[in-house]
Amino acid sequence: MRAAWTVFRKEWVDALRDRRTLLTVLLSAVAMGPLVLLLISTLVGRIEQQAEARVVVVQGIDQAPTLRNYLARQTYTVRAAPADYAQQLVQSRLGDPVVVVPPNFETALRQGEVPTVEVVSASNNPRADSGQQRILALLQGFNREQGALRLLVRGVSPAVLQAMDVQPRDLGSPAARALRLTGMLPFFVLMAVLYGALNAALDTTAGERERGSLEPLLMTPTGRGALVLGKWGAVAAVAMLIALLSSFSFLPGQWLLRSETLAANFQYGWPEALAFLAVLLPLAGSLSALLMAIAIRCKTFKEAQASASVLLLGVSLLPMMSMVNQDGERPWHLWVPALAQSTLMNRVLRGEPLGWADLGVSLLVSVVLTLVCLVYVARQLARVVAR
Repeated sequence: MRAAWTVFRKEWVDALRDRRTLLTVLLSAVAMGPLVLLLISTLVGRIEQQAEARVVVVQGIDQAPTLRNYLARQTYTVRAAPADYAQQLVQSRLGDPVVVVPPNFETALRQGEVPTVEVVSASNNPRADSGQQRILALLQGFNREQGALRLLVRGVSPAVLQAMDVQPRDLGSPAARALRLTGMLPFFVLMAVLYGALNAALDTTAGERERGSLEPLLMTPTGRGALVLGKWGAVAAVAMLIALLSSFSFLPGQWLLRSETLAANFQYGWPEALAFLAVLLPLAGSLSALLMAIAIRCKTFKEAQASASVLLLGVSLLPMMSMVNQDGERPWHLWVPALAQSTLMNRVLRGEPLGWADLGVSLLVSVVLTLVCLVYVARQLARVVAR
């Protein structure tokens, strides 16, 4: 252990001297949390601001005084659509969907016919597309009002059209509702830890082999086990430092939230940060060992980067399963590294307690993966000495 500690101190100092490693730590860990929260809250704030503006862009509103009156009673401001509204929507220069009223709107309405009113948007225009449902709901309200008036004129109660009263009820907690927007946070944390360990892991294995400093190090009296343990400890320390900073960066990051709704629903305090840390630390150690196992077979740093890209792709795809999965969690999710951590962190964001059994499963998988990779690295170093 004394020899491993000596190797650890040497590798730790070398890692901190590497400007790329320090830059990765600062950008991916310290600035990541506030930046992601700022981007999410900015998006939500724009949607809320658009809804609060209560503006309807209409083409041909002069031909529909009845509709204009209804919109005014709903406290909406009517704005005339530009002549080239279709082109502006496609080019994302117009941020509101356009209601197109036909010329015969009032005539058809008086004769009891059904005029066709279009709500024009563009799927490649996020601002206009997000407001389309709001405008559709507004126009459906006009439909219901006109239908009720027609029934009243004929002496029929509008209630005959309703066989039952339907009221929605959401069983999800405020934190669970906020997870629809903040569910991507675990993904960014995992990638920060992975990329933070990447440079240190590749440099201490393939980098030293390329520089020719690995073989002389293996000729020293230090055992391979102590050498591998010390190198892994330094790489894991960098990854765990990033995990620590990433988990706690969301605490001050909440100050940047611009959406009052998101700020009220997103509850992230010290208990959540500590839970994130408990989930991430074992993964940081296993990813460090796995990266070293991949890079130890490579002779150059670039070759190691190319080999590690497969792991980067896998780790980036696994958490997405929980984001796009519509069937909920499955027990086997906790047995897959990265996916298990993403699942547990999503539970934390939903306000659910973490069970010791679930934490134990992810910890066991991480420990086994770490031991297997370290043994593999030690055997590869023995082959280097034999050559």
